[in-house]
Formats: sequence, C-alpha cells, structure tokens
Amino acid sequence: MSSKILIIGACGQIGSELTYKLRALHGDDNVIASDISYNNLDIVNSGIFEIVDAMDYKSVKVCIEKHNVDTVYLMAAMLSATGEKYPMKAWDLNMTSLFHVLDLAKAKFIKKVFWPSSIAVFGPTTPKENTPQYTTMEPSTVYGITKQVGERWCEYYNEKYDVDVRSIRYPGIISWKTLPGGGTTDYAVEIYHEALKNKEYDCFLSKDTALPMLYMDDAIKATVDIMSADADAVKIRSSYNLAGISFTPEEIAASIKKHIPEFKISYTPDFRQQIANSWPQSIDDTMAQNHWNWKHSFDLEAITEEMLKQLKPKY
Repeated sequence: MSSKILIIGACGQIGSELTYKLRALHGDDNVIASDISYNNLDIVNSGIFEIVDAMDYKSVKVCIEKHNVDTVYLMAAMLSATGEKYPMKAWDLNMTSLFHVLDLAKAKFIKKVFWPSSIAVFGPTTPKENTPQYTTMEPSTVYGITKQVGERWCEYYNEKYDVDVRSIRYPGIISWKTLPGGGTTDYAVEIYHEALKNKEYDCFLSKDTALPMLYMDDAIKATVDIMSADADAVKIRSSYNLAGISFTPEEIAASIKKHIPEFKISYTPDFRQQIANSWPQSIDDTMAQNHWNWKHSFDLEAITEEMLKQLKPKY
C-alpha cells in the first residue's frame, strides 16, 4: 500500500485549500480529508472524506490505521476572536488535538506532522517592527497561549522522541474561496465581499492598524514547501516566522478604490482591536528564507486584483 496523507480540519479556511493542493500534488486517493461534520460539501464530495473528531484519540488513530496514513496535517483549531468567547473550549480543542497527533507520531503510527502556529504567539511586549524569530512572547489571547504552548511541545517531542513535526507561524490569511473562520484578521477578507456587494464596509479595526498578511496561495505554498524540505533543512522545530506583507485597513481600502472608486470605508473598532494591538506589525522571516527557501509572491495590489476578479461573479 502507498502511504497516505490525512488532513484533520479539512473543511476550514486553510484546510480546504490545502486539501485541493495536496490532492493535485499526490493524487485524490492519497489524501484523506477529515472534519467533525459534513459542513463543506465541496471538500466532502471531492475525494476520500472521513468524520474524525480531533478531540478523540481513538477516532484519529482508527482513521490513520484504516488508510495507512504516514503524514498528518492538523488544521483543526479554534481561532483568536472565537477563542476569546469560549476560552476553555479553545484551550481543550487546540491542545488535546495536538497531543493526540504528537503521541501517535511518538508511537510510530505516523512519520510526519504539520501543525500551524500563528503570529498570535506574540504579545504586547514583543517588538512590533520586524519581529524576530526569537523574541519575547507573552500572548494575551487564549488562542495565542495555546499556540505558544503548542510550539514548546512540538520542539519537546522532536528533541525527546524524534518526532518529525514542522510548523510555521501564519500571519493573517486572505482567501476568496472560503469565508473567514473567527479570526482577528478576518476584516481583510470581509472587506472585498462588502466592496463588491454594498460598496461600503464598516471595519472592526482602526484605520491605521498594520498587521502581517499573506495571500492564501502563498500560505499553502509555504506549508507544502516546509513539509517537502529535507528534515535536516528544518532546523527550527518550534515554529518558523512567516511573513508576506503588512498593511492597514486604510491601505487595503485605497487599493480597492483603484478598482471600485465609489467604495467607502468606516471604522468601528470592537474587542478585536485589543487583540490586534497586541500583535506584530511586521515579521522578520529570514530564517524560513535561509533554511528552506521561503519566498512570498503576492503584494497588496496583486491580492486586491485577484480577490476582486475571483469574487466578482458572486455579486
């Protein structure tokens, strides 16, 4: 039997696009998509799909054994804004699911693990500009706390048990294919939908809130690249800084106005502003560039052009 890939949380924003990409690379029959429900029928109907509860060790193990899985992408998580509403649920989901997968790798049921971290690991005391790979990390959200703790456990399992786990710290992700899933950077997706639909958008962050962002194609490329790199090249086993570009709501609005001159934006910051204020404004990802040749392709103008082009038929 050929070895297989399992994506846990395949119906989410990143998981869904990662599923399509991995199927294109490895073949539909070699990539098993899984989630807790059938809430994304495009994914469910596009290839092998299993209901897997990331919180249930047996559920994960049974799926791995059934399909002879040797690589797991653990994409299931509760994100920053949702996590602040349900702190203990976020802690339980984000940590328990990681331990299940790390323990399965430790027991040699699987050979390789991808687990995404986030810029949420940084906090108000972290340097804001060109945040370095190694720096003060005092996250102020439950999501950020789970990601920071997760990074420590990934490195621990790698050092103590030789688990081949790889991770990148995602910035805000922009995609036209799937709606955002309860994160603080969701505005950068919502704004394109509203620009086409209503020609106006009320942003939940202030106009000058700069945050690191990445177009989905670049995020998927980075994920595939780190997983296909030689094990020796992946020198950091906690998680790699990853950056694309940084911009503010005001700058993204200006880029949209070049295509939709009548577009108007207003600002009503809510509880997510406090989360955004605790995060870096730009990220230094030199180590990812040097170790496994990371490089992003999309700048703000390219993102805006692509988002409006792809979303226009919907409206």
